[in-house]
Amino acid sequence: MCGITGWVSFDRDLSTEHATLAAMTRTMECRGPDAAGVWLDTHVGLGHRRLAVIDLDGGRQPMAAQHDGRTVLVTTYSGEIYNYRELRAQLRSHGHEFRTESDTEVALHAYLEWGEDFTAHLNGMYAFALWDPRTEELLLVRDRMGIKPLYYWPTPDGVLFGSEPKAILAHPEARAAVDATGFAELLAMVKAPGRAVYRGMRELRPGHTLRVRRGGLTERRYWALEAREHTDDLSTTVATVRDLLDDIVARQLIADVPLCTLLSGGLDSSVITALAARGLAAAGRGPVRSFAVDFTGQAENFTPDALRGTPDGPYAHALAAHVGAAHRDIVLDTADLMDRRNREAVLAARDLPIGLGEGDTSLYLLFKAIREQSTVALSGESADEVFGGYLWFHDPKAVAHDGFPWLYTFAHAFSGSGTPGGPQALLAPGLLAAIDLPGYRDAQYRQALADVPRLPGEDPQERRMREIGHFHLTRFVQLLLDRKDRASMAVGLEVRVPFCDHRLVEYVFNTPWAMKSFDGREKSLLRAATRDVLPEAVAQRIKSPYPSTQDPRYAEALRAELRGLLADREAPVRDLLDLPAAAKAVEHAPGQELRGGGELVLLLDGWLRQHRVSLEL
Repeated sequence: MCGITGWVSFDRDLSTEHATLAAMTRTMECRGPDAAGVWLDTHVGLGHRRLAVIDLDGGRQPMAAQHDGRTVLVTTYSGEIYNYRELRAQLRSHGHEFRTESDTEVALHAYLEWGEDFTAHLNGMYAFALWDPRTEELLLVRDRMGIKPLYYWPTPDGVLFGSEPKAILAHPEARAAVDATGFAELLAMVKAPGRAVYRGMRELRPGHTLRVRRGGLTERRYWALEAREHTDDLSTTVATVRDLLDDIVARQLIADVPLCTLLSGGLDSSVITALAARGLAAAGRGPVRSFAVDFTGQAENFTPDALRGTPDGPYAHALAAHVGAAHRDIVLDTADLMDRRNREAVLAARDLPIGLGEGDTSLYLLFKAIREQSTVALSGESADEVFGGYLWFHDPKAVAHDGFPWLYTFAHAFSGSGTPGGPQALLAPGLLAAIDLPGYRDAQYRQALADVPRLPGEDPQERRMREIGHFHLTRFVQLLLDRKDRASMAVGLEVRVPFCDHRLVEYVFNTPWAMKSFDGREKSLLRAATRDVLPEAVAQRIKSPYPSTQDPRYAEALRAELRGLLADREAPVRDLLDLPAAAKAVEHAPGQELRGGGELVLLLDGWLRQHRVSLEL
């Protein structure tokens, strides 16, 4: 796992632009703490920061392929190709020779063998660039599900690109400007494919490539979800899901560095941990190491709420005991969550004031603690999107709502994570009118509906559930994948997401909803396919999201900081706020109501201070 960046300019000589490429590369030092590299040619510069996971000595980058003493292809690569060993054997049978044991070199030779169609052969998570000196063309590639981020900025004579916006914004020709559309994207809680918040910047869509030539940029889709008839019966479907999971987890255990799992005690993370424990034991590499996040005093004083009916701890411990995991709880205190340095680190990692506030800070601190013992972690992320685990999948009103179902649930059940009207309730009416968040969300919903693949003659209920599944796999899960990528890579931890394997996603996407919920529960297929490796209490546990502190001291510390911010007449966020509403909330709103809007205000202020953003609304 790594950070990549680069610059292509067909109208100038970049061979002397080492300082610029080094500055762009340096912004992603946290993504790759083990090594750095820059490669320059006349019209291209490539930068790389490396987190060494496979072939620690041989995988340095940027990496070049040679033929007859001539460089024929160069890459700066981020990610993991889980089937690289099979591909290397296949390529050797075609006459290719390898100098390293890395998956990076396999990607180079796969492109040399199959051209742009090489993506059909890759199984993994990746975002990388390939420069062909023979044709002077650049190819940017992103994995099918968008697990690894990749941004680009078209210029009059080429392109800038990077794993994160900060790499692009380090270039003197790029500027951090945000218009009304970008601000709406920031608050929408819907990922518009290809859209970045900063004006002029784009995000390469999942399952797409971008070719950069002298004549311009050409984006091509190489993968998308398709509607196919599901002909397997229930027992065959359950068995197929299990076979896929066994293979996926086995592939993702490959690493030359310490590996662990993220274990909350929920169904998703428990399945991954249990299957990883089996795989490691079979290879003589056990026991599996697992980690969970908790908060001081939460286990003793837990109170059920609208989202979480049970604490994670007892279930995580039950699963760990069941599979013989070497488990550790990372216990965080309110002081850790309110420490300004931690919040600033999260904001620097995200580049944007977007996310879950305290939930992002705790995730960052969890990963920071894990990184002291492991370099790779397997996560249960995206099982809810694939198998239909969220509450709104099973709420008839949310399903029937003419909009994204999670937004319906947030508005009606959770009040936007606390603040009535959503986290944006403390923003100025003029700002909200300028960005027209409801109109933006509706436009994104209409486009999402148009993008859903269809089966002729499909039952109306099945048709609607196919739509909702597609929304989650193309507009929702990317928000969570990006959150996890930034928080983990900020501390040099690689997080793998087995449930995002495209083979599993394709198969379950086309499985009828009647099978996905055959026992009247959420994630029926996943539970049936893996019940044998789980303790009964874990198998039967109701969905509980990522935990949040219930310590009332957190809300009061937040209140105190907001009070100070509102008293600061130089605070850059003041111009974005409904100041009377903010003042009233700070003094009178209950702690839980204050959190969503209050955390957004602090994030916006920190963003405007740290990133020197120009708001052009």
